[in-house]
Amino acid sequence: MRHLSRMAFGQRKSIYILIVASILIGATIIGQSYFFVAIVKRMFLDDQSFQEIVPLLFGLLAVLAGRAVFTWLHGRTGVTMAAYAKSEFRKRILNKFSRNPVQASLQGQSGRKVSVLLDSVDEVDGYFSQYIPQMISTAIVPIMILIVVFTQHVASGVIMVITAPFIPFFMALVGVMTKKKSEEQMEQLSAFSGRFLDTLQGLTTLKLFGRSKKQRDVIEQSSLGFRDSTMEVLKVAFTSSLMLEFISMLSIGIIALEIAIRLVVYESIPFFSAFFILVLAPEFYLTLKEFGSAFHTGRGSSGAANQLQAELEKEDQALEWGDETIDSDVPPEVALDGVTFSYQDGQSFKLGPMDAHIASNKNVAIVGRSGSGKSTLLNILAGLMKPDDGVISVNGHSLKSYQEQEWFNQLSYISQHPYIFSGTIADNIAIGGRGNHTREEIEQAAKQAGIDDLIATLEAGYDTPVGEAGRGLSGGEKQRLAIARAFLKRPSVLLFDEPTTGLDLRTEQILQASIEELSKTSTVITVAHRLHTIRQADQILLLEQGNLIAAGTHEELVQTNGSYRDMIRVQQGGDSA
Repeated sequence: MRHLSRMAFGQRKSIYILIVASILIGATIIGQSYFFVAIVKRMFLDDQSFQEIVPLLFGLLAVLAGRAVFTWLHGRTGVTMAAYAKSEFRKRILNKFSRNPVQASLQGQSGRKVSVLLDSVDEVDGYFSQYIPQMISTAIVPIMILIVVFTQHVASGVIMVITAPFIPFFMALVGVMTKKKSEEQMEQLSAFSGRFLDTLQGLTTLKLFGRSKKQRDVIEQSSLGFRDSTMEVLKVAFTSSLMLEFISMLSIGIIALEIAIRLVVYESIPFFSAFFILVLAPEFYLTLKEFGSAFHTGRGSSGAANQLQAELEKEDQALEWGDETIDSDVPPEVALDGVTFSYQDGQSFKLGPMDAHIASNKNVAIVGRSGSGKSTLLNILAGLMKPDDGVISVNGHSLKSYQEQEWFNQLSYISQHPYIFSGTIADNIAIGGRGNHTREEIEQAAKQAGIDDLIATLEAGYDTPVGEAGRGLSGGEKQRLAIARAFLKRPSVLLFDEPTTGLDLRTEQILQASIEELSKTSTVITVAHRLHTIRQADQILLLEQGNLIAAGTHEELVQTNGSYRDMIRVQQGGDSA
C-alpha cells in the first residue's frame, strides 16, 4: 500500500483540507454535545423558561449545520482524491499499453487487461475516498474528544485510553486476512473477465467445433470461483463490523456504569459532566469504529493496487526515442547489427542475432516458414518493439536517436488485417495521411489503390459509414483501404505483413500493382508466404527459427539454398494441384 500512500499524501492541498475539516468536525461534535447537555440541564434541572434557552437552541442548530457542511467537505475531498488517483492509474496503464501496443497485445488476455484498467482501478477508490479521510479524522477527532473528557472526569478518560486500543488491534488482525482474500478476489475477477471476453470473441469458432458447452462449463467454474472469493471477503467484512460494534458498545457500557456509580452512589461527579461524557463517548468510539470499516476497505483496495503495480512494473520493451530528424527527400537505408529479441512471457522463441542491410529505395522481402520470426522482425523494424540487444540503423544513425513522430511520419505499416475504424470511408483513408487532406487527395489515393470503382457503386460514396473493425467490408476491400492510406501518406518506408494472404487473384493483382507503384518512391519491406509475389524483389531475407540463414535475389537463393528451393517446390506443387 506504500505506492497508494505516496499518491494520496502527494495531493497536499487535499490533505490540508482534510486536516482542517477534521478539526472543525471535532469542534462541532464537542459543541453539539455541549449545547445538547446544557439545554437538557437548564430545562429539566434549572427550570429555565423556553425563552431563556433560545440562544442555546440557535447555537445547537449552528453547530449541527456546521457539522453537516464540514462532513460534506471532508467526504467531497476524499472523492476528489479518488477521482484524481483513478485518472492517474488509467493514464499510466494506457500509456504503458500505447507505448508498446504490439507487446501489450501479445501478453495476456484482452479481458484481463480490461479488468485491470476498469475493475482494479475502480477498486482502489475506497482507499482514497474512505480510508485516507477517515484515517486523518481518526487521528484528530478522538484526541480532541479525549482532551475534553479528561477536563471533565479523569477516570472516564483513563477508561477510554485503555479500551480504545482494542479496536485498532482487532483491525490489524482482520486486515491481514482481508488483504489476502481481497487479492484472491481480484485475481478471480481478472481470470473470469479474461476467459469471458476470449470466449465471446471466439464464440462462432467454438460453436462450429462443438466446444461451446465445454467452454460454458469453464466460464461457470470461473464465475463460481469469483463468487466464492467475494463471499469470503464479505464474510470477513461482516465479522469485522460485528466485532467492532461489540467492542465499542462494551466500552461505552463500562464508561456508563462507572459514571452511574459515581453520580448516583458516591455523588462525586456533577450532572453536567456526567451527561456530557455520556454524550461524547459514543462519538469517540463511533469515529474509531468508522475507521475500522474504512481500514477494511483500504486493505481490500491493496489487492487491486498490487495488481495495478505489477502491471505497471512489467518490463517495458518499447523503444526509447531521441530528437534527431530524418531526411525525407530520399528513402532511407536500414541496417541491422547484432539484433536479438525474445518475448518476456516465457516463450522459447528468440530472434537473432541478426545482421542485414536494406538499401535505399529497394524492394526487400522477408520469407520463412510459419513461426520463423517474420512478423516479429517487421515489428522491430517498424519501431513498435525494442530489440534486447543490437542496433537498428536508419541512414547510419540508431533508430532510437530519431524523434518518434518523425519516424512514424515516414512509415506506413500494412498488416494482414488492417484495422478499419467506425466512420466514413473518407475518414478511414484520411487517418493514414500526414495531416489535413482535401477530398480530391483522398479520392486520388483511393483511385491509385483500386478501390474507387467500389466506392462509386455505394449510395453515399466516400461518405458511406463503415462499421467498427470494418464490418461490411471484405478482406480485400480492407486491404485496399489500407493501401489508399499509404498512397495518401506517400511514406519513405513501406512495411507489408503478408498483404495478399487469403485474397482472390483479382484483388491480389490490384495490390501487387499498388505495391509496385509505391515502391518507386519508398524502401519497401514485405513479409510474404506466397513466394511468387516476391520473385522480383531486389533482396530476399530467408529466416528459419528466428535466424537469418540466407539473403539474396530469388535466382541466387534458388541456386544456393536448399530450404528456399524446398519452399518453392512445395508451393508450386500446391499451386499446380
